[in-house]
Amino acid sequence: MPSIDMPRVLLAADRSSAGKTTICTGIMSALGKSLDIQPFKVGLDYIDPSYHTLVCGNTSRNLDGYLMTEDAVLETFSHAFSGEKKDLAIIEGVRGLYEGFEGLSDIGSTAQIAKILKCPVILIIDARSITRSAAAVAMGYAAFDRDVNIRGVILNKIGSKRHAEKAISAIEHYTGLPVIGTVPRNEEMGLTMRHLGLVPVSEDRQSPEFQERISNITRVVSENIDLSRLVKIAETAEPINIPEPSIFSGGSGTTARDQVRIGVALDEAFNFYYRDNIDLLEQHGAEIIYFSPLHDDALPLVDGVYIGGGYPELFAGELAANESMRRSIRRASADGMPIYGECGGLMYLAERIVTKSGMHGMTGETFEMVGAIPITVEMRGKVVSYNVGGFTMNTPIGGVGDAFRGHEFHHSTITDIPDDAEFTIKLERGTGIKDGWDGIMVANTLAGYAHLHACSYLRFAEAFVGACRKSA
Repeated sequence: MPSIDMPRVLLAADRSSAGKTTICTGIMSALGKSLDIQPFKVGLDYIDPSYHTLVCGNTSRNLDGYLMTEDAVLETFSHAFSGEKKDLAIIEGVRGLYEGFEGLSDIGSTAQIAKILKCPVILIIDARSITRSAAAVAMGYAAFDRDVNIRGVILNKIGSKRHAEKAISAIEHYTGLPVIGTVPRNEEMGLTMRHLGLVPVSEDRQSPEFQERISNITRVVSENIDLSRLVKIAETAEPINIPEPSIFSGGSGTTARDQVRIGVALDEAFNFYYRDNIDLLEQHGAEIIYFSPLHDDALPLVDGVYIGGGYPELFAGELAANESMRRSIRRASADGMPIYGECGGLMYLAERIVTKSGMHGMTGETFEMVGAIPITVEMRGKVVSYNVGGFTMNTPIGGVGDAFRGHEFHHSTITDIPDDAEFTIKLERGTGIKDGWDGIMVANTLAGYAHLHACSYLRFAEAFVGACRKSA
């Protein structure tokens, strides 16, 4: 069995909103000036990895122990290094270190990934208004699961030098864990938020204010965290055995003649994709052609279309104004081209979006969308959940007997659903579009709320490329 000997460290937090993503981004940015960093994100978030990718120059990959088997986690981790030597892997956790799918196991948690990857952990503690109590927090986290290798602490939101000194002395005295950094409370250390989390890099990266904020975060982290000590901790990670490839198993055996072209929507409105999904589409014989529903006039010459998640509600006016693109996609759908819309893609393929006044600058208007799926999307409600489901009929991404684990995360509700709507996915867990059903299909166009990771739902890439090849 092959092994990988890669210095690595996992940055976890004691809770959500402890400042983990900001600190991780700063550490990656600072170390990336001299080291080749491979970033990862625990869980299914799309936006945090966009910050990692920006500052590291290497695409951040997601690891999730509920969706993925242990072997899939290991193979996905290894795949990020295939053919490329990196200096260091940095993994950002999700929520609190031990938060996961359920209360009595570590499934789906940061701790689970730390154990699978045999990874030393740095615990980020929100130390606002606590000093000696910070030692109790650190001690409790270290003792809770001795198989989680906590090797150091970073204290965030420190108010003063005296605050830092008291907290450091308490933690190091009572736990023996080194405090490798104390990050001050500082408005410059914030990243811009909205209703699904951070603002994606694709929207913000060109603004001078964004660049200045990243620079400030990098500076504050460099000045207040012992980065050389963090690297030394990462270097203590022992080699891990990697299973023989079963997901990223090389080429599909296709020739240039067999290859199909899949158009992938990518712009400010649509940018929620797992890089591994794209890699696996390519492995199965797809040439990826990126296009912009916001800025391009029409679909490029493709055999299928993949429209991922994002924020179409915030760009509804611009999407509606691009009538030629909407007509192009509607025509392709009517002609039977395989089209898959995932959450944001579902919203764009609908008849219309009704925005919500006061939600991040929205004005409560109705905007016409593609109209390939005869539904209305209204911006109200909130769903954040893993989902589990199976296909009840054949679709471009799977058929009867295919089952998946995925997730859904949206602030919208579907209305005006026709009585004869064809739902293709029955959920055992999750909300979906209506009454536990997801995945409306019209002609060869499938759209639903479920987000799928191709290292978990292994049929995704093979089925979609096959559907595109069949219709080409």
